[in-house]
Order: sequence, then structure tokens, then C-alpha cells
Amino acid sequence: MTIGQREATTVGSVISVNVGMPRDVEWAGRTVRTAIWKEPTDQRVAVEHDNLAGDRQADLRVHGGPDKAVYAYAAEDYHWWEERLGAPLAPGTFGENLTTEGLELDRVVIGEVWAIGTAVLQVAQTRQPCFKLGIRMGDAGFVQEFDRARRFGVYLRILEAGDVGVGDGISLLSRPTHGMTTSSFADTLDSHDTRAIRRLLETAEVPEGIKVWARRQVDRAES
Repeated sequence: MTIGQREATTVGSVISVNVGMPRDVEWAGRTVRTAIWKEPTDQRVAVEHDNLAGDRQADLRVHGGPDKAVYAYAAEDYHWWEERLGAPLAPGTFGENLTTEGLELDRVVIGEVWAIGTAVLQVAQTRQPCFKLGIRMGDAGFVQEFDRARRFGVYLRILEAGDVGVGDGISLLSRPTHGMTTSSFADTLDSHDTRAIRRLLETAEVPEGIKVWARRQVDRAES
């Protein structure tokens, strides 16, 4: 398969496209604004700017933006959770926009580029779960369980606008040679390994917000 002048290898597919707008929910005696509730759609969805059409983030201080424009989660990880929780989970439960199949998302490389439908997306970072995932699951402790499971899914940048739909293949257009997987990226964020943290600063595709954090960690270690 060729897209423009780029050779592409199909590595997976999209089995659900999920969108949702912010809503107010009652949690622990207060009202919380959240957009973690996503619903599957059978329509093709435009991918542009920093969102899918019909989808938004509630708190732009920590969600959304170019480095968290589209969230993908794997069907294989859904199956793992269903066995662990003893209950079926519908696509979109984890707040993802794209439910994928065929990809081990913990092994993809930060900065690799995918073609999905007519859009071109780039792996930017893993998810760092917040308390709103606990709201969605009806269990405040689920955030820690999710973190321990190390099945984070990936956030994607939008490099080229287009549209996506159920059944679209995921084609790998390019993969950086630095070899930083999403799994090692996530482990570094939880570590005090200065050498590993320096790699974040040296890797061009790592989001600037993460590099700001990394610089602070290195400066603290050196002082």
C-alpha cells in the first residue's frame, strides 16, 4: 500500500470510533465536568485541529491539545480487563477515541507515524490516568489499578487532517530509530533514573510538556 510517496505497512485496524462532549456528573458530593464518556459512532468522523468532530476535552489544562489530540486503546487490553473484572466493557469505556485491534500499544515507538483513513497521526505519549477514570468506572481506586496494569493506551498528534471510520486499517508510515517504546516512556515517568530521563530530553518526538518535567528532574538531581 502506498500513500502519496510513502510506503505503508498495515499493522492493525480500527474497530470502534468513539466521541463525546463534556458533561457534569455528581461525584463524592460535588459536581465534576468531564468528557471521559465516549460513545461509538458508525459514521466517518473528521479528524482536524486537535480533535475528532463531535469530541472535546473538559479540562484543557491536563487533557487535549496537540500532544493529546486523539486517544487510542487496544481491544486486546479490553479483553484483559474483562477477564480481570469479570464483566464485558463497551468500546469507549476508557475514554478512547479509537479502539484498535492488532497492535500491542505498549510496544509502539514514540514518534512513529500512522495513516488511518485519510488522516495521518503520530504517537506522542502514553496516558497518565487521573481521578476521572475512577469516576467513569465507579471506583476511585481504579486509577491505581489502571496504573499498576501498565496498559495505558497512546495519545496521538494530528499531522494531517482527514477522516476515520470503523474498519479502517492502521498503516505504519515511519518509525524513529531511537527505539523508545511507549512502555519504556511510561516507566521513565515513574522512575528516578536520571539517565533514562535525559533520554526524554534528547528525543525530538517527546512532547515539550514532558521535557519541561524532565528538565526539572535532571536539574534537581544535579543540584
